[in-house]
Order: sequence, then structure tokens, then C-alpha cells
Amino acid sequence: MKAITVRQPFAGLIMCGEKPVENRSRNLAGTYRGPVVIHASKTLATVGYNPNPWTILYDLVGLSTWHDQTGVALGTVDLVGVHHATNCDHPEWVGIRFCNSWALANNHHLVLANPRPFPEPIPHKGALGLWNFPDELLPEGWAL
Repeated sequence: MKAITVRQPFAGLIMCGEKPVENRSRNLAGTYRGPVVIHASKTLATVGYNPNPWTILYDLVGLSTWHDQTGVALGTVDLVGVHHATNCDHPEWVGIRFCNSWALANNHHLVLANPRPFPEPIPHKGALGLWNFPDELLPEGWAL
């Protein structure tokens, strides 16, 4: 199955449905649309967040704190679209420049939906770009 590695706390926020857009400098998905494993990088994001509020948010939505979930696959989402910020438009976001409050300028926006967390995080090494997560590591009977 295809996978993307995302730094924490953003991987966890994707999995709890709070962050439906992932920003990338290039369209790493190409024309691929479908299920994607969200892998939490061992490296934490260092710009643009204060870990304390994220810990509170994670506690509210029932995830472990952000520092407990690194170097693991967290679950799957559906990659439903990709567009560049210059083509970003959504009729429900009147008065907001981009399709989502998480979307950034000068980036491609990977639009994600239907997060399905694994019963337990799966330890695995991540990779750059869109990469192949071993199907044999998926939980038994995992529904896409």
C-alpha cells in the first residue's frame, strides 16, 4: 500500500481528522488517488507549533501524546485530491484564501479524508515521497 511520512504532531492530527490537508513542495502523489498509510516520522516538526496545545488536543481526541507516536505507521486515509495553492478554491471557505486553514501558500495540497487509525501503531522506517508500505505489516483483515 502507498504511504507518506509526516512529522509529528501533524501525522497524529491527520489521523484524528483535524488536519485534512498535507502540504508538500511538489506533487508527490502524481495521479495516484486512493488509500495511503500515514507514517509518523522519527523527526518532530520544529517550526510553527507549540507542543503543549497539541498534547491537549491529542488527549481530547483519545490519541497518545505527540512524543509517543514517532517512527510508526498510524493508520490509513484516502488521498482524494492534489492541487497547487495557486489553484486552491473551495466554495465553503468564503473569505479564506486557501481550501483549508492548514493549507500553505506555494505548496501542493494533498487532500485527505476518512482517517482509519490502526488498532496499534506499527513500527517501521519511513521514506521520502510516496512510498510502498509492506502489505504484510497491515493488521489482519485491514479494510481499505
